[in-house]
Amino acid sequence: MTLFHDEFWTPIVLSIKVAAISVTIVFFLGILLGRLFARKQFKGKILLETFLLLPIVLPPTVIGFLLIYLFGINSPFGIILEEVFAHPIIFTPTAAVIASTVVAFPLMYQTVKIGFQAVDRGIEEAARVDGAGEIKVFLYITLPLSIKSIFAGLILSFARALGEFGATFMFAGNIPGKTQTAPTAIYIAMESGNMNLAWFLVATMVFISFFFLLLTTITQK
Repeated sequence: MTLFHDEFWTPIVLSIKVAAISVTIVFFLGILLGRLFARKQFKGKILLETFLLLPIVLPPTVIGFLLIYLFGINSPFGIILEEVFAHPIIFTPTAAVIASTVVAFPLMYQTVKIGFQAVDRGIEEAARVDGAGEIKVFLYITLPLSIKSIFAGLILSFARALGEFGATFMFAGNIPGKTQTAPTAIYIAMESGNMNLAWFLVATMVFISFFFLLLTTITQK
């Protein structure tokens, strides 16, 4: 087998695409909700924040089950989506993106929130006193001072989305060339006894994961 074989490259490329789209989504959601929960106090905040962090501790199969229940063809929401997209989203690349986004979001959210909480409020207040509005304070003060946390959140959530298996396997399935990501391809390769392919995929995933973790460590220095 060569490294240019479709069985190797297709799952790797799909995993990177799915992770990239997922990270784009969690980037905006993480910053929005991270900023809200870092500064605001409101009734039910603890319960809502606990709910947002649940994917960290829930088994991937539980997440996959819940996604099937929420977005499946027999659910009210699934029926609406089927009307919008003209087909069910379960067992599609969109399903893989949703599953990866759900499991990656808590890492982005928690990392960014901690970064926002670490920003000196005195600096923000000084900017407000000088006439800066909330948007300008956020864009020119809060974000730049939180850039390390934001970058770390992006890397960690990308790595998490890249390696997602359980929820993706249940919700998106394992359709070669369509929804088969690298983690599911490794599982199938082992099941079928194709250990050469499995080792190539494992080595690639280890290299990518190591690279991103190393990048996170370097950027936090």
